[in-house]
Amino acid sequence: MNIFDLWNNVKTYDLTQDVGTQTPPWPTYEPLQVKFFKRLSPNGANGQLITTSNHVGTHLDGPLHFDTAGSDISSLPMDKLMGPAAIVDLSDMAEDYGIYTPQDIMDRVEVKKGDILIINTGYHKYGWDQPEADERRYMLRHPGPSMDFVEWVKEMEIKWIGVDCGSADHPFNTKIRDWEPGEAKLADKYLQEKYGKGLEEIYNWPDTYQAMHTHVFPKPHEIIHAENLGGEMNKVLNRRMIVGCFPWKFVGGESAMARIVAFDTE
Repeated sequence: MNIFDLWNNVKTYDLTQDVGTQTPPWPTYEPLQVKFFKRLSPNGANGQLITTSNHVGTHLDGPLHFDTAGSDISSLPMDKLMGPAAIVDLSDMAEDYGIYTPQDIMDRVEVKKGDILIINTGYHKYGWDQPEADERRYMLRHPGPSMDFVEWVKEMEIKWIGVDCGSADHPFNTKIRDWEPGEAKLADKYLQEKYGKGLEEIYNWPDTYQAMHTHVFPKPHEIIHAENLGGEMNKVLNRRMIVGCFPWKFVGGESAMARIVAFDTE
């Protein structure tokens, strides 16, 4: 059997969120804007101009996003962007403002050293392109990782992480804590009731501030992540598959919109 025959047995799944002018960017970032600069009549072709930040829809945060000396998007080799992946479903435990741990991951799927890690919180159902669309819940209330998760991904030498929500950090371990004081109070109340510790105890600033960016993006780790996954996510849960992230080869890019695909080789 040759490689082309093998390829006929591979099924692909698109884990990418739809993107358009209604797609919300991460809070305070510039949204996608599109206009036609020419039309089919009388020019013979349609042409568009796009203005956007890099953090709209499914996108890959590159090392340069949080590290001045970090690699740009064009410098990331394909063997970092594509490879064996553990795809885990945490939707059974997901709650507004909740926290997940390394053990929660390992209880549900086998994770090997050097894997790509895709995390389904279930919050992609609140994405702008879904029937249950709820922008505030999607961006401000999704679950996030515990602080020991940060060290665990280093020990596991995870290539990159993909999440189906606004950030790989807990939303209230980001600047959202300052921008949304009312939501921060609700998050603090939830954490006190659930864990017996408040927001400042669990995510103590400045030491832990945006740890899934500041603690793991810089060299030698360069453990980066893709945010706002969606698409066919629900079809590939709690499995090991080949996953690829395909951003444009962006010289000087701190981040880039991307297409993310899972390949079922079984």
